[in-house]
This record gives sequence, C-alpha cells and structure tokens, in this order.
Amino acid sequence: MNKKDLLLIFTRNPELGKCKTRLAASIGDKNALEVYLQLLEHTKNITQGLVCTKEVYFSEDIEKDTLWDKETFSKKLQKGEDLGEKMYNAFKLGFENGFENIVVIGSDIYDLDSDTLKKAFAQLEYHEYVLGPAQDGGYYLLGMKQLNPSLFKNKTWGTSSVLAETLKDIGEKSVLLLSERNDIDVYNDLKGIDLFESYLKPDL
Repeated sequence: MNKKDLLLIFTRNPELGKCKTRLAASIGDKNALEVYLQLLEHTKNITQGLVCTKEVYFSEDIEKDTLWDKETFSKKLQKGEDLGEKMYNAFKLGFENGFENIVVIGSDIYDLDSDTLKKAFAQLEYHEYVLGPAQDGGYYLLGMKQLNPSLFKNKTWGTSSVLAETLKDIGEKSVLLLSERNDIDVYNDLKGIDLFESYLKPDL
C-alpha cells in the first residue's frame, strides 16, 4: 500500500429511523441504530491504520460527525441519484486526483478486517479488478485501477443479482475474488456474532 492507493468508505449518517431499516423492522429503530454505530466503529478501527489515503463518503451531511478523525480520514458527500452513480462519481474523482489503485467498501461488514483490505490493494498490482462477494449476492468491496463506468450502471442495487451482473460487465478482464463475507442487513445476519447477541430474541 502506498500514497497512490485510495480507500473509499461509504456510510450512511447514523440517524434514528434512517439507517438499517430492514434490520429495524425486526429489532426496532433504536437497536438498529446501536448496531450500525458499532459497525461504524469497527470499520473505523480496521481502516485507520492502513497506509493509504482514506475518504469517508457520507450519505447526508458531515456537519455532525465526530467518529472519523479528520487527520486520518478526509470527509466528502456522496453525489448521485443511486448507489451506482454515487460510487462512480467517487471513483472518477479519485482517478482524476491521480490515484492509481482505488477500493470502495461499505460500513456494515463486521467480519471484514485490515488484512483483507491490504490484500485487495496488493492484488491490484496483478489484477485489473478485485471483488469481495457478499453472502446476499452483492459485494462488500470493489477495487480497480482504471475507471469502468459500466460497473455502476443498470444494476438493481441491494439485490442478489449485483455481483453476477458486475462480473458480467468485467467480462474477460482479470479479476480476483476475495473470500465471501456477510454484511449486516437483516435480523438473521446478527446470528453467530457475540457482539450482537443481546439484540437476538430468545428461541421459543
């Protein structure tokens, strides 16, 4: 990892009733917000020590943020109509600013770690793309060293088809697939994680 590496961290502003809505349907808005705050803390912890430029992209505003140290993380706002356009604009700006290897992650992967992120950047030396498959059919990480607009278009974001459609768009280009991980979106995603055990309803 070096100064030509850029990590994009996409987050939602942690506001009651506005984050983890599918999870909130099962455990309530307050608990869903608590879970998301812990996921944000985890994401900060695994990224703050990485030797690369780090940019946090907020969904709404950055005025109220106190989590991300401004000395370590640059703070920006997502721009675009949907997730694809927002990611495209972030990648485009990164390449325009001279970065050579760019990786984007979300902020809801509790089993993501620093070593996986280091591996993603390292593998961009040998592959044109790196993808981290999520268990729900999407992806938790996308890395590239040249902008490919097609990866961000004609996708039904948040559905099980996103990974397959992205791989189809990559086509014959060289891509490394990382280990599959589970993002925290719905109630069942909490199971098996000690940190979130208190949010699970006891089995009857």
